[in-house]
Amino acid sequence: MRIALADDDADARAYFVKVLSRLGHEAVAVSSGRQLVEMCRIADPELVITDVFMPDTTGVEAACAISRFKELPVILVTGRDPADLLGEDVVDRVMACLVKPVGEEQLKEAIPLAVKRFEQYLAVRDEAASLRQALEDRKVVERAKGALMRRLGADEELAFRRLRERAGATNRKLAEVAREVLAAEEVFRTFDGA
Repeated sequence: MRIALADDDADARAYFVKVLSRLGHEAVAVSSGRQLVEMCRIADPELVITDVFMPDTTGVEAACAISRFKELPVILVTGRDPADLLGEDVVDRVMACLVKPVGEEQLKEAIPLAVKRFEQYLAVRDEAASLRQALEDRKVVERAKGALMRRLGADEELAFRRLRERAGATNRKLAEVAREVLAAEEVFRTFDGA
């Protein structure tokens, strides 16, 4: 994997690069959170490992900034008690937190685990978005059925059948046709009131 690494301690950076290389990864290391953000803009890393407490921008702040333009799993590394992080705005892309000194075996286990957790996070997020869209579409269809029932003097079954027929005839989704019906109903409502 291509890994973006940030640590303000030169010895720690050298250690991580050496260990990550031994584990078969390509690591690009920088010394600050700001540099990490810029590196992630121009490079194409698949994972971020960052020290939390750095002088210019914390690892958490950098992870937040990166998440605005690129979705990557993040492993935080800290020399302090991880409980210190609880008050910070830890992004949902943080998949692991390791306490220094970090051993080779810890990294070996943490990297695939972080990637797996991140893939699961993306799947759950996408599923939630899909469910929200399905619920919104259902609401639109129900409102369009109601509009057709009022406009045509039809029952619910007939109104729904008309929506399905129109969707099939125009090769569009039911929700698209429902939105079209609601837009037309809005136009008719302005004429009804005139």
